[in-house]
Amino acid sequence: MEELDMLLEELAANSMKNDSDKKLTLNLPAQSSGNTVTSGQSSEKDVYSQLPAPVSAEVMSPGTATRELDSIMNELLGLNLEVSEQMAEKDTKLEDKKETAGTNGEKDPAEGNASKNLSKNIDTIDNLLGTLSSDMEKMGVQTAAKGHCASCGKCIAGKIITALGKVWHPEHFVCVVCKEELGGKGFFEREGIPYCKVDYENMYSPRCAYCQGPILQNILTAMDRTWHPEHFFCSHCGERFGTEGFMESEGKPYCPKDFYMLFAPKCSGCGESVRENYLSAANGTWHPDCFVCSDCLKPFTDGCFLELDGRPLCSQHYHTRTGTLCATCNTPITGRCMSAMGRRFHPEHFVCAFCLRQLSQGVFKEQGGKPYCNSCHDKLFL
Repeated sequence: MEELDMLLEELAANSMKNDSDKKLTLNLPAQSSGNTVTSGQSSEKDVYSQLPAPVSAEVMSPGTATRELDSIMNELLGLNLEVSEQMAEKDTKLEDKKETAGTNGEKDPAEGNASKNLSKNIDTIDNLLGTLSSDMEKMGVQTAAKGHCASCGKCIAGKIITALGKVWHPEHFVCVVCKEELGGKGFFEREGIPYCKVDYENMYSPRCAYCQGPILQNILTAMDRTWHPEHFFCSHCGERFGTEGFMESEGKPYCPKDFYMLFAPKCSGCGESVRENYLSAANGTWHPDCFVCSDCLKPFTDGCFLELDGRPLCSQHYHTRTGTLCATCNTPITGRCMSAMGRRFHPEHFVCAFCLRQLSQGVFKEQGGKPYCNSCHDKLFL
């Protein structure tokens, strides 16, 4: 210590002799004396005389680390998107070149270079993700993989969607038809495959037999087909069916009124539709109450009728129309017949109008529209 003090005094003296304005500052080690010797003007601040205040090393909180992770992941996704866009442009150019090369029979080397560049970019992103995961682990943030994406098969370290018993990257959980992301909305599942609402309904919902649109709520089943309830109506009048139900013809539904009007047989008597009990006779269909003699309108109590020109007639009026009534007894002639004076007679009823003897020989004389035998005619009129 004495030698050190002596050295300091010599240095101070030499300094004052050589240059009165020159200043010299010496910061002694803490092990020696713990005192600080300063030469020159005392008003000047000695930068070596004080140690800087210690700064505590803060550990990044998990929340801050997570936000940093999200920021970096967004940058990586942006990078991936940019790479994808560039590769899409390259693919378009490669397709054009490939068509040209195919015409010339040559192979374009740009195709192989594009594949190598794509593989290189994917490897770069994977390396960045690996480095990021390691750094986050050092900061106290758990970055262990949450599972493997059911779509791409890669580990999931950021946001995750759990659905259908699997885990997915949010951008990979999409409708299998339109590729729309399903993370922020509802979805439908069929055989383990996700669909958006529109595509699922278009592909698997039952179809209305009238409008062919998907049936989403109430469904009506009739004639082995499905219908919107508001679309199941009469094919003729358009009215919806009530308690009377409907009737079918050629695969179309009809209300009973229109069905009978359009398709039911018509009564040959009144012309109305025959719905229930009916009779088939005289080449027509009849209501039981309408099957009567066309002349006297009386029913056929004995069940027998005769037909003339498609009209049913009782025996009396049939023979009247055909002229086969006996002119004497006014009853139908069903057997042998005598024709005379424009009329017809039963043989036994063709007699002399005066003596009433049968004119069996067919010899007679007429007077006043009546037949007479020769003797009576001579007596009466000669």
